[in-house]
Amino acid sequence: MSLLTLAIDVGGSSIKAIILQEDGTNASARSLIHTPHPATPDVIVATLIDLSTKHCVYDRISIGFPSVVENGVTRGAINLHPDWDGFPLAEVLQNKLGKPIAIANDADVQGCGAIAGQGVELVITLGTGFGSSLYLNGKLLPNLELGQHIWCDHDTYEDRLGQAALEQVGIEVWNMRLIEAIATLYKLFNYDKLYIGGGNARLVTLALPPNLSEKVAIVSNDLGLIGGLALWRSSDLKN
Repeated sequence: MSLLTLAIDVGGSSIKAIILQEDGTNASARSLIHTPHPATPDVIVATLIDLSTKHCVYDRISIGFPSVVENGVTRGAINLHPDWDGFPLAEVLQNKLGKPIAIANDADVQGCGAIAGQGVELVITLGTGFGSSLYLNGKLLPNLELGQHIWCDHDTYEDRLGQAALEQVGIEVWNMRLIEAIATLYKLFNYDKLYIGGGNARLVTLALPPNLSEKVAIVSNDLGLIGGLALWRSSDLKN
């Protein structure tokens, strides 16, 4: 019998969930709720428990979470709340729900759903913040916080390409910044493929330079859910 996985993608603006069969096909409709704010651990945990209860038939849970995640403990979540620094999310949910739980950084999870497993593959996610994950022949380098790296004029990638920046400068300037970032990241990582996901990937409109056009792909934001199946196949990610 196929195991059913409740896949949850926690973001700064929304939380998505779906039940998936082992082959990646849907066993339920996708649900989406707005992320409650202030997004303290107590509030988000209560929300995840309520969401899990509504999806009542499943065997295990995977969660993509917008922070560094080490052994099920969140290490900061700057787009949620400071109290997430050092919070034992996996242990708390395991005790409350009684189901096996795998938790990883949300960009790592989305990347697992996107990559081909060949060469150097970089994933960036554009949404409330700027997420990133890096792979070599399918092997993950976990918790790459590229969004917090200084990029331009003392601004980080997230400062220049996060939701707040998009609202401030508009789509055209935001796209120009993204094209520059893509070129900069190629010089830094020499990637074989760059995947761009996240809710704001749909807003990418500018053409890439000819030397990069075949190296960059826009991917579905639903991979943040589908990639959750990889948490149960990878010793690198499972908590």
